[in-house]
Amino acid sequence: MSESKTFSLPVIGEVNRRTAIKAGAATLGLAAWAVAIKPWFEWTGELDTSDFLQKHYRELAPEELQVILNRLTDEARKETGKPVVVKDHKPIPGVSFAYALNLSICIGCRRCVEACHVENNHDRPSHQSYIRVFEMDKGGINFEKGDATYDHPVPAKDKYYMPVQCQQCENPPCVSACPIEATWQESDGIVVVDYNWCIGCRYCEAACPYHARRFNWSKPEVPPAEVNPNQSYLSNRIRPQGVIEKCTFCLHRTREGKLPACLEACPTGARVFGNVLDPDSEIRWVLDNKRVFVLKEELGTKPRFYYFFDK
Repeated sequence: MSESKTFSLPVIGEVNRRTAIKAGAATLGLAAWAVAIKPWFEWTGELDTSDFLQKHYRELAPEELQVILNRLTDEARKETGKPVVVKDHKPIPGVSFAYALNLSICIGCRRCVEACHVENNHDRPSHQSYIRVFEMDKGGINFEKGDATYDHPVPAKDKYYMPVQCQQCENPPCVSACPIEATWQESDGIVVVDYNWCIGCRYCEAACPYHARRFNWSKPEVPPAEVNPNQSYLSNRIRPQGVIEKCTFCLHRTREGKLPACLEACPTGARVFGNVLDPDSEIRWVLDNKRVFVLKEELGTKPRFYYFFDK
């Protein structure tokens, strides 16, 4: 059964670019809307940025971006009462990130799921996370029979566990599906979303073969005491209602030389992360010495997320 959701109409005088374009999507239909909105993005040189919310992230001058970061920081501090800082973390030159997961030692405890939930300021009522863990029958990979909602002690007999999250594809279908370039791949391989530019059409969600994107039907609710104050514009800041969000390999951590929160939470060491351009990195050792595989290889998405077994 399809999920039915409604949005309240904007108050007169409070209509911004996003609400106007969403209204167009609802009335024209998606195919016609994709063509109809094109002129909106050919006018940006003639309109003040405050009228159109802001420029695209990649078109912002450093001083313009800093104004936005300051505003987001002030708003978050007022709302949470915590010393939130929203930064802009740029890719590190000479770095290309990849992830690997040892299915032989993952026990399905879901501590990675919880760590993602907390680190990325996810909505608490829905217990949102970017990671799903499938309980699978040993002997094959069959997602139709895989169970992502198991509720019993783990690991269970004759089962193995496969966490699935954004694959950070080298050829990401989600990026090509976005009609307004609100999502793109950065030089270190991480696919990001400009939450201030996203209009919530969900094209990218439909295009992703890994079910790795999430749509905010309502504004995420995070108790002030539980807010992670170390935030990034393209990563774990609290997202607005009506936009798509996704895993970013915790870029607010990894671009500072730290490890993803899900990896640090893993009690068995099943997760491996690092720079594949570094010949001495652990991730390179795994790729060079293990028989790794990727999900849905036949689609040509070229994931940067690898799986392997010890035996």
